[in-house]
Amino acid sequence: MNAGAVTEIRNSRSKIHPKQFALLIACASIMMMFAAWTSAYIVRQAAGNWLEFRMPDLFFVSTAVILLSSLSLHSSYISFKRGNEQMYKLLLVTTFILGIAFLVLQYMGWQAMIEIGVPLKTNPSGDFVYMISGAHALHILGGIAVLIVAMLHAFILKFNPTPARKLRFELTLTYWHFVDLLWVYLLLFLTLQG
Repeated sequence: MNAGAVTEIRNSRSKIHPKQFALLIACASIMMMFAAWTSAYIVRQAAGNWLEFRMPDLFFVSTAVILLSSLSLHSSYISFKRGNEQMYKLLLVTTFILGIAFLVLQYMGWQAMIEIGVPLKTNPSGDFVYMISGAHALHILGGIAVLIVAMLHAFILKFNPTPARKLRFELTLTYWHFVDLLWVYLLLFLTLQG
């Protein structure tokens, strides 16, 4: 193998695909938005008129569900790469169901907040929780839409782990892991600051 070919192989390995780069930029932008909101939370909390309350346990249950969904999607990806079509499909559907369960649990968590006397538009502390968790839920809905597309590909197209389909799955996986870890950060923040 000549030196030019070796250099070309090294360069191709170190380059990130433009779609992956765009996704990472989008994730960084989303993270900056949530960082701004958590900063505003701290500033507003210091201003007074702040209701302290314990986050409902349903938010912790939803966290376990969303982490399980990350594990199932990652396992689906591994099955996809190994050519295990049945496990790939089963785990993809499992991830979708867990994603829906997360959203249902978030809604139930909001209902639990109302029951403990923290409805929307009563106090800034509760309003921040609704805003932050609601915005995150919208990002999960985006992930659910992507999972629906992934399931359509899994069940309609012939199983064929081509580089293009592998890249599409990697993009889905990256986004899903990102929104899952983002929720863990947000819940820890809201729990420790509350």
